Parts: sequence; structure tokens; C-alpha cells
Amino acid sequence: MLTVGLTGGIGAGKSEVSRLLVSYGAVLIDADKIAREVVEPGTPGLAAVVEAFGRDVLTPDGALDRPRLGAVVFADPDRLATLNGIIHPLVRDRSAELQSAAAPDAVVVHDVPLLTENGLAPLYDVVVVVDASPETQLDRLVRFRGMTEAEARSRMAAQATREQRCALADYVIDNDGPLEALEPQVRTVWQALTGRAADAHPPG
Repeated sequence: MLTVGLTGGIGAGKSEVSRLLVSYGAVLIDADKIAREVVEPGTPGLAAVVEAFGRDVLTPDGALDRPRLGAVVFADPDRLATLNGIIHPLVRDRSAELQSAAAPDAVVVHDVPLLTENGLAPLYDVVVVVDASPETQLDRLVRFRGMTEAEARSRMAAQATREQRCALADYVIDNDGPLEALEPQVRTVWQALTGRAADAHPPG
């Protein structure tokens, strides 16, 4: 098995790269998706969040009110640390569970937006960074995600720099151009990953 940490700045196009990797045969473990699942109604995760932050962070039907919780934690580093202390262990445990279910010769791709910021590179055999210029990121966030320019710049500024991410990368995928320029690069990286997985798990 080869474990891959896939990361990239907001708006760099990481989800498109992960979609392509899955289409080639990768096992995808999406940290953001798991982070939502572990606080669904009825989970111990949601109960722990309510215990820490009160019932005000719930919607009328008992689900987590993400915008309201976000407004509480992002203005207060201590409360954000409390939330991360609840969510991160649950995400880590679920990710490990999913990884252990993969085949011995699988390429397991962990989609981890904050890999650089949280110092997670050592957890993976290989790190792949999806890279785009800040100008491209800004354009995509405004055009495709409906953010204001100020909001987009603020989200980008809260993340690691392009240089910090690329310094950790074993492979960098340049996603500044059109979609048709992306696919050949991702396929090349996939061939390298499957080669490394085969070396790590020789047949017989």
C-alpha cells in the first residue's frame, strides 16, 4: 500500500485532481467529507460539540449549524483549538479505518486541505501538491464559488503559502491552465504512484 497526502491551496483545483485519481483506481479518503460525517445528528462527535459550545450551534432540526459554529470559533483561537480537539481525532480514526480496509497494493489518497498548516506530511509515503498561482486561485474563488474578492483573499491568506506547500511536495501538479492540460500531468503522477506501490508490495 502507498499512502499519498494530496493538498493544495483553496481554489487550486484539488477536487478535480482527486476525481481523476479515483477514475484511475485510487482509493480516496476525503478529510473534509469525514469531518462532516463525524458530526452528523446522532453521532458522539456532534454530542461533544454541543457539550463544548452549547445548543446554539444547532439548527432547529438538530443538525450542526456550520456558519454559526464558524462565527464562534474563527474569531477565537482557543475555541477553534477546542473544536479541532474534538474533530481531528475522530477524522484520524475514521481515516485509519478506511485505509485499513483498502487492498494491500492500493494507492490510498488522503485529500487533506490543511496538510501543510497542520504539519501532516510525515504521515504519508508521498505528498502531492496541486499548485496554482494566487491570481488563478482568486479568479476561481470569485467566479466559481461566488466569493467576494476580499473574502477570497482572506481565505487564501489564512492558509500556508504556495512556497511552503511546494517545499513539502514529492510531486507538484500545475493547475494554472485549462482542464485538458491537467489530465496528462495527473496520469503521469498516477503512473509514478502505482510504480512506487508495486515496489512497496512486490507480488508473491
